Amino acid sequence: VQLQASGGGLVQAGGSLRLSCAASGRSSSSYAMAWFRQAPGKEREFVAAISWSGGRTDCSSAVKGRATISRDNDKSTTYLQINNLKPEDAAVYYCAADRGTKNWDDAAVRNPTQYGYWGQGTLVTVSS
Repeated sequence: VQLQASGGGLVQAGGSLRLSCAASGRSSSSYAMAWFRQAPGKEREFVAAISWSGGRTDCSSAVKGRATISRDNDKSTTYLQINNLKPEDAAVYYCAADRGTKNWDDAAVRNPTQYGYWGQGTLVTVSS
């Protein structure tokens, strides 16, 4: 599975952004997907995840209420919409696909080791 993230850019605080992650490869719609982010000098952190069917989602407390993860399996694309962006949201955002087990575990989906495929990252900068 190959992943291509896009949609990052410079946004003013309070603004919105929609990130996209296009997947290609065999059975890419069978994978749970997630977004992680990494700010300079910080560890990579979980942002949101969605099951392969789209029926289950999870968001970190840092973005809960401001972010929505969704997917369009016909387009093999996963989205992350973040509203009311804050300076602390600035980071490189990575999309990831799991190993295709179709199992959903509330703790596991937040663990980067759950994911076998990663995109190249897209930079989000938030100006205050």
